[in-house]
Amino acid sequence: MNAHIADLLNVVVLSSLVAIAIAVSYVKDLLYAAILLGAYSLVIALIWLLMNAPDLAITEAAAGIGMTTLMIAVISKIGRKGE
Repeated sequence: MNAHIADLLNVVVLSSLVAIAIAVSYVKDLLYAAILLGAYSLVIALIWLLMNAPDLAITEAAAGIGMTTLMIAVISKIGRKGE
């Protein structure tokens, strides 16, 4: 892979990570926040994969998906609070 393309990919992935983190802090609905945290975890897993650490990427993806599923299940049981 060309070094310029790799740098551009890193900038795009890190920018999306920052955008998701900011979006999580502004979302009022708990369900949307849980979904965004799952997306954040998947982007972090992609970053680990780009850094040639596939074992950490798989662990992050599994933990992120598991926690997101658990949060959505708890939110659906206790009810959603929106604006």
